[in-house]
Amino acid sequence: MKKWFISTLFAGTLLIFSGLTAQKKNKDNWSIDQLRAKPKLVVGIVVDQMRYDYLTRFYEQFGEDGFKRLIEKGFNCKNNHFNYAPTSTGPGHASVYTGTSPSVHGIIGNNWYDKEIDASVYCAGDDSYISVGTTANTGKMSPHRMGVTSITDELRLHTQMQGKTIAVALKDRGAILPGGHTANAAYWFHGADEGKWITSSYYMEQLPNWVNDFNSSGAAQSYKKVWNTLKNIETYKESGIDDNLFEGKFKGETTTSFPHSPAELLDQNKSFDIIKATPYGNSLTADFAIEALQQEGLGQDNITDFLAVSFSSTDYVGHMYGVNSKEVQDTYLRLDKDLERFFKALDKQVGEGEYTLFLTADHGAVEVPTYLKSEKIPSGYVDKAANKKRLTEFLQYKYGTEDIIKNYSNDQIFLDHKIIKNLDLSLAEVQIEIAQEFLAYDAVDRVYTANQMWSNNYTSGVPYILQNGYNQKRSGDVLVVLKPGYVSYSTTGSTHGSPQIYDTHAPLLFYGKGVKQGSTSNRTEIPDIAPTISALLGISFPNGTTGKPITEVIK
Repeated sequence: MKKWFISTLFAGTLLIFSGLTAQKKNKDNWSIDQLRAKPKLVVGIVVDQMRYDYLTRFYEQFGEDGFKRLIEKGFNCKNNHFNYAPTSTGPGHASVYTGTSPSVHGIIGNNWYDKEIDASVYCAGDDSYISVGTTANTGKMSPHRMGVTSITDELRLHTQMQGKTIAVALKDRGAILPGGHTANAAYWFHGADEGKWITSSYYMEQLPNWVNDFNSSGAAQSYKKVWNTLKNIETYKESGIDDNLFEGKFKGETTTSFPHSPAELLDQNKSFDIIKATPYGNSLTADFAIEALQQEGLGQDNITDFLAVSFSSTDYVGHMYGVNSKEVQDTYLRLDKDLERFFKALDKQVGEGEYTLFLTADHGAVEVPTYLKSEKIPSGYVDKAANKKRLTEFLQYKYGTEDIIKNYSNDQIFLDHKIIKNLDLSLAEVQIEIAQEFLAYDAVDRVYTANQMWSNNYTSGVPYILQNGYNQKRSGDVLVVLKPGYVSYSTTGSTHGSPQIYDTHAPLLFYGKGVKQGSTSNRTEIPDIAPTISALLGISFPNGTTGKPITEVIK
C-alpha cells in the first residue's frame, strides 16, 4: 500500500512537472510566433502602371492560380494609395521599399533638375560605376541618390548579411531601387541590338555563369514574335473597341488593331527594346526571375532571402495604347499566366506556405483624354506652345527677363535664386506671383509654392499629397496641378504622374507565411508596405520610415 502510494505520488509529480514544462514550452513558442514570422523567402512584386480596377475589371478572365490566388487566399487592401506626387516609376519603387515618400527618400522623379549642379539627373544614374555584361553605358547605375535604407537593406543587416537579396526588372530603376544599397545583385534588360540581362560594377565585376548562359540561350530572341490575343478577342468585353483613334502604333503599322507584327519586332538582330512594349517582356522577366530563384538558391535555408521582381511591360503597353485598350487587357491576362508560372516555381523551390509575398504597383494611370472627351467627360491637354508664349511675355513684363525660371519638370518650376536676389526681389513673393500667373492657364487646377510646403503641415487632400512629394533640397519653387483628366502628353495612350486619384489608387495584395486571409476597405498607403513586412519579420523598419504597419494583414 505504501509502495503504491509513493509510486502514484511520484507519477503524479512527473505529470504535473511535464505539464508545466509543456506549458512553458508552448508559451515560449507562442511568444516567438507572435514576435515574428520566419519565411524562407520574401518576394516583392511591383507591376508597373497597374490601376486597382484592373483586378476587378479582368477578374472573371483570370485563371485560378495567378492574381486570384493572391486575392482569394491572401489579403487584399482595396483602398490603397500613393500619398505623394509625382507618381512615377522611380519614386514608386523607392517608396514601396523604403516605407516613406520622396520628401524623405529623395527620389523625386525618374529624372529631375539638380539645383546644385544645374543639370538634369537620372534617379539611378551613376558615372562612378561601369556596365557589366555590355559595353554600352546602360549599366552605369547605382542606388546612391536614394538617401535612406530599404526593407531589403534592413533584412540584410538583420541577418548579418547572410540573407541574400536579388532584384530583377526590365527597367534599371525597377531593380536598383528595390534592391537597396546592399543587394547581392540587381539585373535589368539591355535591349538595343543585344537583348541581354546586365548589371553594374556597383554589385559585381562580372556576370555569374548562369546569367551568361541565360543570355546565350536565345530566350529574348524567342519573344520577338507576332503579338496576337491570348484568348478570342470577342471575349474581351472589359475593354474598348480594337481599332480606334485613342491608341498609338508601332513603327510600320497602319492600324491599332491586333495582330501586332511590326518589322522591328521580327528583325533577327535589332530592336530588342521592342519586346518591352509587348506582354512578352513580362514573360521574359518571369523566365529570368525563376532562373534567379533556382540558380541563386533562394529560400533554401532558415535565413530569410528576398527576391524583388518588377514587371515593366505593363507600363510600356499602357503608355502606347491606354488603359481601356484590348492590348492592356491582353497584357494583364498574359501576366496572370506568368504569375501562375512564377508562383508554382516558388511552391516547388521554396515550399507552399514557406514564403511571404506582396504585390503592388508603382503608380496608376489616367484614361486617355481623347477617349474621355468622346464620352463627353471633361478632359484635355496642355497647350504647351500657348503657355510658353504667355509665360515669356509675363516674365519679360514683370521682371525684365525670362531667365528667372531655370527649369520646368515634373510639374515643378525651378527659379533662379541668384537672379531674384540680384533684382532685390523677395523669393516668397516671386513664387506667389508666378503661381498666380500659372493658375490662370486653362488646364491648371491649382498651384502651390515651396514656401507653403515649408510653412504648413497638410494632413489631407492634394496639398498633403504634394507635401509628401516635396523634398526641401531637391524640389522646385512652384508646384502645378492640372485639372482632373488633363495631361501634358500625346493625344494617344495613357500617362501618369499627377496627385489625382486615378494615379494614386493602386493594388496591394499580401500572401503567404504570416499573412491573414481577408481584405480591408480602410485606407492604406504605399509607405505602409515596408513597415508591414518589417513587423511581420520582426526586423528594424527602414531608417526613413513614415508609414505604419497594416495590422489587419499580420497573423
